[in-house]
Amino acid sequence: MMELKTDTSIDAMHEAGQVVARALTAVREAADVGVSLLELDALAHDVLRGAGATSPFLGYRPSFAPTPFPAVICASVNDAIVHGIPDGYRLRDGDLLSADFGAELGGWVGDSAISFVVGTPRPADVRLIETAERALAAAIEAAVVGNRIGDIAHAIGSVCRAAGYGIPDGFGGHGIGRRMHEDPPVPNEGRPGRGLPLRHGMVLAIEPMLVASGRDGYHAAPDGWTLRTDDGSRAAHVEHTVAITEAGPRILTAR
Repeated sequence: MMELKTDTSIDAMHEAGQVVARALTAVREAADVGVSLLELDALAHDVLRGAGATSPFLGYRPSFAPTPFPAVICASVNDAIVHGIPDGYRLRDGDLLSADFGAELGGWVGDSAISFVVGTPRPADVRLIETAERALAAAIEAAVVGNRIGDIAHAIGSVCRAAGYGIPDGFGGHGIGRRMHEDPPVPNEGRPGRGLPLRHGMVLAIEPMLVASGRDGYHAAPDGWTLRTDDGSRAAHVEHTVAITEAGPRILTAR
């Protein structure tokens, strides 16, 4: 069931969202050649503790997962699309890292993701990330009262497909609030004018995921969590938590 949030609740979600923003900023600043994914996870954990917040990721176990998630960030490198588990891997020059992070504060959750290149960027990776960010911006622009979920999905899909990128089927955004995953689902491709009408008080985690090769295929790694592209091509993932308001979309995880 979808819960419409009050303006006071949206303000509280903004506080959680700002913890997320600070953690992702810290992760991006610390990510460098030779830094391990576990070190980045520990840094994000420090931000949570400093804010008096907790992690909706740590210990999370949806129906598809063989084990609870063991970290506070998802760290997905190169051909990993989403849900990468931080480990001792040390970042290398040119790695494309997608970092996804959530925080729960005062009973409300924020969720956001960034993608960036460590060290020397490849032009193709820059284009991929810039397109993901344009798709997210287009989706947020469509997240207005009177539009529908399909308008958000269409905005993402149009930007991604026009640039020649793939979109992993079955994965996308979601409602968010007291729990990390709430109704409604927010697909990354769809038809405009279709789906649930957008109303004041809806809060959505909007998250484009792009595959560089233009193919959509992916598979789960042996850890049961990490999703990787079937063809080994690189992927990018960006996300914001966005409130639908009469005054327009409000980005609660803005950095």
